[in-house]
Amino acid sequence: MNTVTYTIPNISCKHCVHTIKMEVSELEGVSSVEADPQTKQAVITFDAPATEEAIKALLAEINYPAK
Repeated sequence: MNTVTYTIPNISCKHCVHTIKMEVSELEGVSSVEADPQTKQAVITFDAPATEEAIKALLAEINYPAK
């Protein structure tokens, strides 16, 4: 299992958190997604076939690009 923490400046409310959780959780291999609008961070736990590149691409696609 891999766990990554991304800073996502666009997280501002619980709706943002819900969207990120819903979309990223659909990637095959992602086992957990937690996001916090106060810290503007998302913690994602995943295994293959998910990759950091795929997760970051998806976040950018849904308008929550990771820094």
